[in-house]
Amino acid sequence: QVQLVESGGGLVQPGGSLRLSCAASGSIFSFSSMGWYRQAPGKQREWVATITSGGTTDYADSVKGRFAISRDNAKNTMYLQMNSLKPEDTAEYYCRGTVVGPPTKRYWGRGTQVTVSS
Repeated sequence: QVQLVESGGGLVQPGGSLRLSCAASGSIFSFSSMGWYRQAPGKQREWVATITSGGTTDYADSVKGRFAISRDNAKNTMYLQMNSLKPEDTAEYYCRGTVVGPPTKRYWGRGTQVTVSS
């Protein structure tokens, strides 16, 4: 069973940058896609960005142009570069890997906290 572990969160001022990492315990080649999600206090978890095994990326409108998702298959790690951070980006960030079946399986990390505040 593959495990995903996020890191890189922290406290940053508005306009600052952070890079989140999502390290897999096994090969990420098995994931047809990987993505980042976030959940702010009192809100539902929302999708942030996705990257496919072929490298195709997609972003939520709220982060487009500011965030960049990438993956390093050799290191079994996915990244989220976050620039021009805003207070509304404050949330717990989770990574997810999807293995297309049958059955289709989705694996989640435990999250890393990002706080944007002056």
